[in-house]
Amino acid sequence: MFASPTRLDRSGRILAPVMINGQGPYRMIVDTGAAHSTLSSELAQALGLVPSDEYSLVLNGVTGTARVQGVFVERLQAGDIAVKRARIPVVSSALMAGADGVLGIAGLNTTHIYVDFRKDRVVIASKSEHELHPSALIHGTRIRDGLFAIDARVLRVRALAIIDTGAERSLGNLALRDAVRKQLKDTDGVLQAAEVTGVTTDIAAGEAGAAPPITIGNGIKVDAIPITYGDFHIFKVWNLEKRPAMIIGMDVLGLVDAFEIDFAKAQMRIMTRNMRD
Repeated sequence: MFASPTRLDRSGRILAPVMINGQGPYRMIVDTGAAHSTLSSELAQALGLVPSDEYSLVLNGVTGTARVQGVFVERLQAGDIAVKRARIPVVSSALMAGADGVLGIAGLNTTHIYVDFRKDRVVIASKSEHELHPSALIHGTRIRDGLFAIDARVLRVRALAIIDTGAERSLGNLALRDAVRKQLKDTDGVLQAAEVTGVTTDIAAGEAGAAPPITIGNGIKVDAIPITYGDFHIFKVWNLEKRPAMIIGMDVLGLVDAFEIDFAKAQMRIMTRNMRD
């Protein structure tokens, strides 16, 4: 089992130390919304790895898609989770809020991630080795690329919610926006123009505003969380354009005391005193 102090980047996302080719540790964003890891161009240079078209990969981000050069990594290690002999794309650290890279764990079927904000602890392991007495046990499902999703409601609108520790803020698709609008008065839920950027250089237009109460799992409610709605590329990749769907980011996850995601069982446990149930 691997446990280390929890560190947050300037966007509130979880950072964990990761070893690459026996060197490190390096600060990488733990991303449950990504099936593949990425390295910053600065880290690749420090490791003596030269990005090339030979190892290029197509990245699908929130706002767009891009083919980027990559490097070949013999071993990437985070706790007892290891990725061996892999092509890893390289992007600018500016697109990752200055982190050394992104640790994508959505595609790892036997992984647990446990984050305790009270004790400043993050655990990445192939099985759970600790006790957590949750305020809520949420059963979810695995969708495309191994992503973990749960049921949520915004007012009376049922939505599929992707748990994404790599997202700074929560996002919604246009189907969710339109369904919620039908339940609001004209003076409620006023939205303002906003822009969203992702791991690619594309910028997408959106509309942002405080959401009505969001209910997740067995009645856990979150009030007044800003959601940015838009015709975002990633919902097209996930085939979630027509049904109400959203991404739950660190603006919501950061409100709890601790959480654990069991990817094998498609379950999430939450311990919280801050969210209303």
